[in-house]
Amino acid sequence: MALPPMAKDQLKRLKHPQKDLFVIDALDVIIKDDMPSMEYPFYSLSKKPDREVRRYEYKDRWIEFRPSIKGLPTIYDKDLIIYAISNIIAALDEGQEPPKEVEIDPYAFFVFTQRGTGGRDYDALRDSLDRLDGTRFRTNITMNGTIIDQWQGLLDKSALKTNEATGKPEVLRITLSDMVINTIKSREVLTLNRDYFRLKKPIERRIYELARKHVGQQNGWGVSLETLHIKSGSRAVIREFRRAVKHLSEHNHLPDYHVYFEKETDKVFFYPREEFQKAYKPNEQEEAEGETLPALAFWAIEKGKAAAPDMDIYALEADWRALWKKTGKKPFENHNAAFIGYCKSAYKKANS
Repeated sequence: MALPPMAKDQLKRLKHPQKDLFVIDALDVIIKDDMPSMEYPFYSLSKKPDREVRRYEYKDRWIEFRPSIKGLPTIYDKDLIIYAISNIIAALDEGQEPPKEVEIDPYAFFVFTQRGTGGRDYDALRDSLDRLDGTRFRTNITMNGTIIDQWQGLLDKSALKTNEATGKPEVLRITLSDMVINTIKSREVLTLNRDYFRLKKPIERRIYELARKHVGQQNGWGVSLETLHIKSGSRAVIREFRRAVKHLSEHNHLPDYHVYFEKETDKVFFYPREEFQKAYKPNEQEEAEGETLPALAFWAIEKGKAAAPDMDIYALEADWRALWKKTGKKPFENHNAAFIGYCKSAYKKANS
């Protein structure tokens, strides 16, 4: 199967050169690992105000969204959450306790997320705060084995300090909810490519998130177009969604992954790029020295899914690897079998 080279011209112009990587996957912040956290799209993919109350369902699980007067948060609004948590992760790495209130320099945020720095960008920031602060959701998804049926959100409050003389916002303070802080403390984050901010279309950002979440340390991920459409939360008809996926496949510009659309089966396949594998996958020396666990076999992932239905298999894998390190990195006779056993135990605990 021949894949075309990456078409960089399909990305937005790089306005502010930065480091290659930053840490965070915002949907992992919204929902804990008892559910497929990327399965239920929180952010609207529309550029127009989306004020419709929504309910997403998957099997026996559901999640409802109550938008603010300015509509649901968009996938571009999520950049603010990404930026805030990226800074908190950096503080954690330095041994600091994560603060609930985060102070943000709006200009630094614009540079980080590859945005402009003009008046319209500051106006857009205010609108983002209205949508993020005003939107709430409720769900029957379990949080650490417990169903918490209440309206909740990402932010407890936000405040934007503006210079009266110039009319320019200077300091933004946002107070993150306990749910967000607890997720940060648990390190339920992923690393995103900086070119995420350069993707031109909302659906491309959403598809990147899904690929980043589901590929994990596997050699690839295949999914039916219909299922990908549901996971994305796209309001477009399936015909338009298929066209967007074909565009990604033809131009091959998704960061970190090759995208291949198989017309005969109507399936989409994601394969890690070589540079992604080098950056994220454990190297052979680390494996030989027992510092990391090898990648799981494809069949082990599938058996893990069967052992823990309705649970996020990739979050389970992350927890399993973290527990292995925490308990002394004892060698497994068969790491694939150990993972399947962990999935069985986690499912039993969550449903006891």
